[in-house]
Order: sequence, then C-alpha cells, then structure tokens
Amino acid sequence: MLNKALATAIALLSVSASALAQEQVVNLYSARHYSTDEALYSNFTKATGIKINRVDSDDAGIVARLKAEGTASPADVILLVDAARLYRGDVDGLFQPIQSKVLEDAIPANLRAKPTEGGITWFGFSTRARVIVYDKLKVKKGDVDTYEKLAAPENKGKICIRSGSHPYNLSLFGAVTEHMGEAKAEEWLKGVVANLAREPKGGDTDQIKAVASGECAIGVTNTYYYARMLRSANPDDRRISEKVGVVFPNQASWGTHLNIAGGAVARNAKNQANAIKLMEYLASPEAQNYFANGNNEWPTAKNVQFNNPALTSMSGGSFKSETIPISAVGANQLKVQQMLDRVGFK
Repeated sequence: MLNKALATAIALLSVSASALAQEQVVNLYSARHYSTDEALYSNFTKATGIKINRVDSDDAGIVARLKAEGTASPADVILLVDAARLYRGDVDGLFQPIQSKVLEDAIPANLRAKPTEGGITWFGFSTRARVIVYDKLKVKKGDVDTYEKLAAPENKGKICIRSGSHPYNLSLFGAVTEHMGEAKAEEWLKGVVANLAREPKGGDTDQIKAVASGECAIGVTNTYYYARMLRSANPDDRRISEKVGVVFPNQASWGTHLNIAGGAVARNAKNQANAIKLMEYLASPEAQNYFANGNNEWPTAKNVQFNNPALTSMSGGSFKSETIPISAVGANQLKVQQMLDRVGFK
C-alpha cells in the first residue's frame, strides 16, 4: 500500500515538473513605473500565454543590477526611460542584437540603435517631447519659441529647471550639442545658468508649479507631466495647467527634442524567443495606444492612430520633432556632463 502511494506521489510530481518545464515565461526588468502599464502586460499574457515576471527599479538601478548579476542574470527584456541610459547600456554590453522584421518595419531608424552585423540592440517604444512652459501674463510666446532663447538676455532671472545632470536634461543638452556643435552649446549652457531664477531642483511637475505660482516665469518639462495636469481630476492641477502656456520649441528650425522610453533584449537572456515576442508586442498598435492614452506619450511605431485630448490640445494636433538619431544624443552624454561642470550647471 505504501509503495503504491509512493508511486502515485512520484507520478504526480513528474506531471507537475513537466507542467513547470512547459510554462512560458519572460523576465522583465522595467524602469517604467506607470500603473497603466499593468493592462499592457496582462493583455500580452492573454494573447500569448507567456507569463511576465517583472522587477521594477529606476534606470540606474536596473543597469547596476545587470552588471552585478553578470551571466547569471535572469533578465530577458530591459525597459528604460531615457535615450542616454539606453545608449550607455548598449555601450556597456548589457544588450544583445536581435533580428526582427516586425520591429524594423514599425520603429523609425532614428528611434532605435544603429544596426550591427548581428541585428539591432534597442528600440524606442514611446516618446516624450521636452517643451517650454511660461507665465502667460509675464512672457511672450515669441520670447521662448526656441531652446536658444532660454539663454537670451531678456530672460535673465526667469528660468526654473531641474538638475542639469538629470537624464531628461542630459538628453536635451546632448541634442542641442548635436545641432549646434560643442563650443556653441557650451556658451548656450552658460547663458541658461545666467538666466536661472533659482538653483535647479525638483522634478518636471515642480517646474510647472513654480511658473504657475510666480516663483519663475519660464520652465522646462516633458510633455507627459503637463498632460497629466490637463487630464487630472484634481481642480488644483487643472488650474495650474490653465495658468501656463506651452511651447514646442524650434518649429521653424530643427524641431522639438524628443526623448524615448525603449527596450532591449538582455545580453544573457534565457528566454530569447519570448523576449522578442514581448518587444514586438510593445510595437503593436494595441500597445502603442496604451503608451499614448495611458501615460500621455507619443507612439513611435509608424501609422498608429490614437485619441488623447491632452496631447492634441497642447500640440495643436501635430508638431515638428527633431530627426537626429537618438543614439547620437546618448553618445554626447559624457561631453555634456563635462560642459555642465565647466559652466556650473548643478
């Protein structure tokens, strides 16, 4: 009787082990901390049967973890929210090149890594524009319609901005360097520092609030922070958004700077096929609509239609964006940091 029970237990364990072996998973390290992404991941699992095991951290934390784990890392897909960090992760060898016609057809060349012999290492899945907000009673729109004018003498003592070393600003300054050249970009940064109303501090939402409260007259922010206020159920947020104007800079020249959130397959991915499936899903019209409507980001995939009234109202329906390769922006990060040190931009 005991032998029969033991045989039955062994058989059950065998079935259980077989089921576990067949379970489809993908391990995701994500710097996206937006609650709206939960539905995105859930729908991927429903559509494919692949379970997502997720680890959340910020960009720096994920990069540090990948380096510490080395070849033992369980990570399959990496999602980061800044072009410079994607570039640096690529340079540090944390990603592997993949070949996917789906991704190459969907994502424009300037919003992904440069191709290598083995394929492409990372792709942008959503963008956020870096715009200028201003006090409509104190500043004329024409005084802030280019990034260059942030350094103009007439804007002295008017500007609020977060730390120059924050990735969002490093990417903006990297883009400006790409457009203007290093020498002119450094002079521009010196002018921006001279025009600060206060020491750089806080996040992008804080810059919008500072303009609305009169602490300063001009601020710099990513669009999705402003869009959140426009769509907020909190009357105070809406009042703040109504007090400030928004400008998409450089519409008559190189276009407004875009930063990206993007993804890559980890160098030591154990579930490569599932990782590529998740990457391809993130470029699908369904997922791209989640980025647009859930977190107020612009889709990167071509020919995606979406309906987000906040994005439409702030941009007028469309705007000219810069077309320089995002990889070039990331490559400028080190020289930008050195310039910031030289001009005293904290």
